[in-house]
Amino acid sequence: MKTLILGAGYAGLAVATKLKPTPNLDVVLIEQNPYHTFETRLHEAAAHNTQVTLPIEPLLRGTGVKMDLAKIISVDLDNKSVETSTGSHSYDTLVIALGSVTNFYRIPGLAENASELKKAEDAEDIFEWITRAHSPTYDGSRNIIVGGAGLTGVELVTEVAQRTEKLSALKGIAPLTIYLVEAGPKILPVLEDHLREKAQKTLEDYGIKLLIGHRLMRASENSVTVQPQEGEAFDIPAGKIIWTGGIQAQDIVKGEKLEKGPANRIVVDRYLRMSSYPEVFVVGDMGLAKDKEGKIVPTTAQHAGQQGRLTGKNLMRLARGEEMQEYEPNTLGEFVSLGGLMAVGWMKLPWNQKLAMTGGIAHIMKRATEWRWRSSIE
Repeated sequence: MKTLILGAGYAGLAVATKLKPTPNLDVVLIEQNPYHTFETRLHEAAAHNTQVTLPIEPLLRGTGVKMDLAKIISVDLDNKSVETSTGSHSYDTLVIALGSVTNFYRIPGLAENASELKKAEDAEDIFEWITRAHSPTYDGSRNIIVGGAGLTGVELVTEVAQRTEKLSALKGIAPLTIYLVEAGPKILPVLEDHLREKAQKTLEDYGIKLLIGHRLMRASENSVTVQPQEGEAFDIPAGKIIWTGGIQAQDIVKGEKLEKGPANRIVVDRYLRMSSYPEVFVVGDMGLAKDKEGKIVPTTAQHAGQQGRLTGKNLMRLARGEEMQEYEPNTLGEFVSLGGLMAVGWMKLPWNQKLAMTGGIAHIMKRATEWRWRSSIE
């Protein structure tokens, strides 16, 4: 059974590292980078140049999985073919785990002028700008505009606030002015009100300018235009614009019977397969999986890891002629870093209860989830 795994993000790497050498199972992992990126820590790399990548090859030892370093160009489901930068591959079974790309929502000038935070290179670009902006010779705007107050946006602005505070004291220069622009009525919609209020108070204490209920209308090289719910639109000078306001699945998979849902995600069944192409699994951000109540599973690292580990097991079951296991998502909790040793979030308890946490203990629990993920792939 010739099997291809496309992508080594949280989901794809979980599939590959869960596998063991199995008769009738020949697996190749195709990934354009020789390393895995911890996307949930990119905000730390952007502010502090933290190391957030891990070589892939050592993680594949003992799995029987071979690696092909190549960029995936297109996937043809009807002809069972994958086109890459190094050639074409056929398959019997396919796992699509290509993750997501930034959704700029066709906002004029945004894609051309805003940085993203999806790759290690994005974080490096932001880190270098912050360093330049604290140089005495820097003569541009020292405003940093972050669009989107979800997990990524909030975690990024708090880390940047900490770094600019340190650099300001060290170099005797004023700190950056940080704006967080959110079109919706609140920050961090994934959190309950009391945790959200704690997070918002922390952002305000950092001096971050919160523009909640403000839609980013357009961007240029050195400014953004925002529109409040009431009142007239206004411009804000910008030295750096960063967009974290949305994602969508990559649009490189083609097939006449392909079924897609919101944000371009591919609809999958209870085994994480495409119903019209049962030899194809879709895991992570690209897959539109649902729980037993029919609710769409969110695009988080913990769910991507769960889907990947299950799919790895199911590939081995298929090769052995055994029955596959259905996917049952399990949200273990959600933690948001607020800079340094500060975080807020909750952990799942028995009988569907939640334990809310703030401060250092929440920071420790967030780190524990990252350690748990790393131990699952090593």
